[in-house]
Amino acid sequence: MDDYAWGLLAGMTIGLLIVAIVKLRSRAKPMSVAEKADYLSGRRARMLPVLAIIYITQQATYFTITSGAARRTVDDVKISAWLVFSITLLAALSTKGFWLERREVRSVIDDEVSRANRQDAMRFGFIFAMLTCIVIYTVTMFEPVNGRDAVHVILSDGLGAALIRWGWLERVAHRNA
Repeated sequence: MDDYAWGLLAGMTIGLLIVAIVKLRSRAKPMSVAEKADYLSGRRARMLPVLAIIYITQQATYFTITSGAARRTVDDVKISAWLVFSITLLAALSTKGFWLERREVRSVIDDEVSRANRQDAMRFGFIFAMLTCIVIYTVTMFEPVNGRDAVHVILSDGLGAALIRWGWLERVAHRNA
């Protein structure tokens, strides 16, 4: 098994461990559907900016890995972790999220305001990704950029911008509620 596969396996294992901990903690506090949805919606509004900051600051690790001459196994694990994190964040952004909650709770969380906020965030992320493409295209006129680095920058910028926008909109919506 190569290093990327080990990294993906480690990322998925940690993710499953986090899910198990969250599910065990949620059993201790019985709540109604509306209370649970309100609690989770507020938690999402608080966590999105934090996740976006972690995701964006993680990019420094990638570029220190690719700038060095010698590749190590730990570098492949870090890149695989970025890939797992990107896929998870994209899935959370493009769906209702809270995949392990009951359908009723997910339906209450995904109200009209939340759907509009998510849609606006995805629009903002797409525009930001396209602007990043323009910048990379301009940079390649003066300095060559390999495809892997370009894909990494475009995905990271677009997804990071969408997460920041969604988190900001959700926080404003909860403040006004």
